[in-house]
Amino acid sequence: MSSESDIRQIVTRLLPAPEPMPDAGDLVADFVLEELGNEPPVPAAVLIALVRRGSGYNVLYTRRSGGLRKHSGQVAFPGGRIDPEDHDAAYAALREANEEVALYPEDAQVLGYMPYYYTGTNYFITPVVAIVEPRAPFIPNPGEVDAVFEVPLDMLVQEASYQTFRVVHRGQKRESWQIDFEGHRIWGITANLTRRFRDTVLAGDGHVA
Repeated sequence: MSSESDIRQIVTRLLPAPEPMPDAGDLVADFVLEELGNEPPVPAAVLIALVRRGSGYNVLYTRRSGGLRKHSGQVAFPGGRIDPEDHDAAYAALREANEEVALYPEDAQVLGYMPYYYTGTNYFITPVVAIVEPRAPFIPNPGEVDAVFEVPLDMLVQEASYQTFRVVHRGQKRESWQIDFEGHRIWGITANLTRRFRDTVLAGDGHVA
């Protein structure tokens, strides 16, 4: 997954624009860990950054700060809520990436979007896929991020890189995908999104249209 033809194939498997949010009653959450209230879904965006390196491409991840109230210490993609002043999902994802790891938005070329992902914590996530050619090292914002790391794209396309993560929450068993890389454990929403990216975009096993 390192040639320009690979990237052209990736583009053909992405949406040219974010999907609109359907009626709340039509949304089905994945990896539910808590009961959802009657609040409307929260629009959010994450950046699946394909970082161009000499040997190919890597995908950018962060480990959230241990001091955060929610999901502390977990691995995530850069991203967050889409604010009212954000132009669109891509703008929000790049803004958050800049705040979290000092990724310059001008260093990113947005390739397209994946279908939305609705979480068990009531977030309506738009995954934004972009090529990034960083002008400087990524620097974690200590208020939000403890670490930033990259996983080779060639590893993520391999079926053997994925295991099953199991957790018991309030007496109910829940499962997600799991990826282990150099001491980092990726699970939950981030691993599920990575697997969806692998299946529908990298391997082309699914259909994005």
